[in-house]
Amino acid sequence: MIDSYRHKGMRKQLVEELRNKGIRDEQVLEAINKVPRHFFLDNAFVEFAYSNKAFPIGAGQTISHPYTVAFQTELLQVKKGHKILEIGTGSGYQTSVLAQLGVKIYSIERQKELFDKTKLLLRKMEINANLYYGDGYKGNTIYQPYDGIIVTCGAPFIPEDLLRQLKVGGRLVIPIGDLGSQIMTLIVRDSETEFSKTEFGDFKFVPMLEQKAR
Repeated sequence: MIDSYRHKGMRKQLVEELRNKGIRDEQVLEAINKVPRHFFLDNAFVEFAYSNKAFPIGAGQTISHPYTVAFQTELLQVKKGHKILEIGTGSGYQTSVLAQLGVKIYSIERQKELFDKTKLLLRKMEINANLYYGDGYKGNTIYQPYDGIIVTCGAPFIPEDLLRQLKVGGRLVIPIGDLGSQIMTLIVRDSETEFSKTEFGDFKFVPMLEQKAR
């Protein structure tokens, strides 16, 4: 696993591209700048690791566009020490970006093949994250409530369990919609019983599948 000067230079170019696309949170941009995205891709795609594109990572899943990762992370408005629940560990790239921001991250993946592969990679990279194999619809009640919850796959609806696990003032970032495209949605828990919703346009994610973990 080599992170060369060339890779670092390409990351800086990617950061500038994301800044030009409207990402304003400098902490998020710096986190993107620190994470070697090429570590998360198969060798066939390494040369394209710092283009703003999604790539297959196995098990029918993809690594998200860097812009999507930055956009969702920016919406979370995380602070160091925040407790964050991630639904869909995937390649571990989003997980690693969040870890760079100093949060306590708990991440769930329902694809066993991907879970095992990513767990080994993040351990090798010395990324501080708590990974779980399970059903993302159910969240993780052990460490609730969370300052933020990020869903990295397309959800047909907002899971009630995730809303319950969000602390008052917490933020849930979730793409909602069918297989074609989803609307990036921000849910803020205003009180024990009240939530507010803001929509941020169309994105494309692989679908969130229910009760696949065994």
